[in-house]
Amino acid sequence: MPSNFWMMINNEENFRITQNRGFTLLGLKAQHRRKVQRITEGDRILLYISHLRRFAATATAMSSFYEDEEPIWVNEGSTGFPYHIKLEPGVILKDDQFIDANILAPRLEYVKRWNPEDWYMAFQGNLHLLPKNDFTLIEEEMKKLHFGKGYVPADFTPSANNQRRRRSGGRRNKNAQPDQAQPTQPA
Repeated sequence: MPSNFWMMINNEENFRITQNRGFTLLGLKAQHRRKVQRITEGDRILLYISHLRRFAATATAMSSFYEDEEPIWVNEGSTGFPYHIKLEPGVILKDDQFIDANILAPRLEYVKRWNPEDWYMAFQGNLHLLPKNDFTLIEEEMKKLHFGKGYVPADFTPSANNQRRRRSGGRRNKNAQPDQAQPTQPA
């Protein structure tokens, strides 16, 4: 079971680099060393594209961080991406399925500290720890888009009310009259 849920924020160019590598490797900036040290195998990661304001993919951390100076991602600042984490892809949306954060982000616990119109300020920087409920909400929306309208979450359990309906043969029509035996006419 994952212990942490993270949101990795990249520009579109660095997201495409991660995408072209099959979402198997993630680069993290040097200034986030303390956060990066907390990422462990099994943690879940949400990938967000900053300039598009879109949620695009999820993945699972398959390693703790390690240092590698190979210049894979485009360096926007002076620190680069020296920390790497191996990933296993999760839900990967097509470009036309990316979720518009303008619609979904205001519903997140994580952005409640900001004024509703300034929610995007919560997504400044490169790496954020998210509440489990926020990660789950976003990933479930992604699964609906990825797998289609008939998608049912793996942990879905019908309510007791729905189970009763199935056992009794479905919903009852409140206006239906009980079957009454018709009187027989003597022949």
